[in-house]
Amino acid sequence: MNVFVVGGAVRDALMGLPVNDRDWVVVGSTPEAMTAQGYVPVGKDFPVFLHPQTREEYALARTERKTARGYKGFAVQAAPDVTLEEDLARRDLTVNAMAVPEALAHQPPSAWAGHIVDPYDGQRDLQTKVLRHVTEAFAEDPVRILRLARFAARFADFSVADETMALMRQMVEDGEVDHLVPERVWQELARGLMSSKPSRMFEVQRACGALKVLLPELDRLWGVPQRAEYHPEVDTGVHMMLVMDMAARLNTPLSVRVACLMHDLGKGTTPADVLPRHIGHEGRSVKLLQKVCERLRVPTDGKELAEVVAREHGNIHRSAELGPEALMRLLDRCDAIRQPERFARVLQACECDARGRLGFEGAAYPQAERLLEAQRLVLGVKTAEIAALAQQEGLKGPDIGQRIFKARARALADIDSNP
Repeated sequence: MNVFVVGGAVRDALMGLPVNDRDWVVVGSTPEAMTAQGYVPVGKDFPVFLHPQTREEYALARTERKTARGYKGFAVQAAPDVTLEEDLARRDLTVNAMAVPEALAHQPPSAWAGHIVDPYDGQRDLQTKVLRHVTEAFAEDPVRILRLARFAARFADFSVADETMALMRQMVEDGEVDHLVPERVWQELARGLMSSKPSRMFEVQRACGALKVLLPELDRLWGVPQRAEYHPEVDTGVHMMLVMDMAARLNTPLSVRVACLMHDLGKGTTPADVLPRHIGHEGRSVKLLQKVCERLRVPTDGKELAEVVAREHGNIHRSAELGPEALMRLLDRCDAIRQPERFARVLQACECDARGRLGFEGAAYPQAERLLEAQRLVLGVKTAEIAALAQQEGLKGPDIGQRIFKARARALADIDSNP
């Protein structure tokens, strides 16, 4: 049998990027021969095996033919006579359709000259920084639209080939995107959100029409005006992309990026006669994001963080104006006492929102430091002692809670005088 390293490992090595995982293709073998050599079968839908020592995945060369719509709608043929070129033809992008013989796989790319199997000119597209589909079979799997958009977010200086964009638009028009499985949509979105330039993912999805199908709540934000004195960029969709790229710049975790993505969805439903003001958009955003999270099966931590950020980001931005009791109520609504680590993520998302505005990218966000100090002061209040004393005085339930609230508010009275 002949073994080749394929796909992303070859691409990343040629780009000078770290190679963390390698995918291997085996040509000229059978499942029985692989098992006889100690490989462990793990694939359900097609023959994939784990190497007996390295535990890396080795897949038999195969072809795929679409038989029905949906993730499972493919007929897979893996046989000893399937060539490497045929296997590479089923891959999504030319930059992912290159292979190198196993003997050279761990050598530097400089040793690969003359040995790279590249029937679809992936090296050319790497050099010219173009994302291009391999064959028209790209249209058989709508997940590839999401993958390409994710790659655009990872390799932000790459363009999408005109013919590939045209093909993706046709796929959307044909209704292919309507049949994507929610788990796959979220999987690709999450990976794209964690890229270096998430805005590129949404730009590509919007350009081909997929965003309107997958996230209409986000797609409708483009063209919605905001007050220029607060948002020099004016357009809400542009603001959202600035926020997402700020979240990447600040290296925030996934839950924060989810909150950033969904915090202003309500602005897309603001009545036209009140624009560019967005009165009550916070509550509308919460309702919309709850539906989005349910539809895409977003993890609970992201959903709950997004709810708090959508509801409270305006109050957090204006928190310097709040007196001790109002500040304490804000902390309570954010559940900052019971979930201090999550509150820090809430503030991260709010900082991304504030700095995700044209001309504000380098601005300070003192609200975060001040609110973290407020949280620290409140956590220092000895509530157990207060509760015990209140019980001795015959107080119960809500009355004890009110006394604790007052004590915490008193702790905040001099917050701005602390060094």
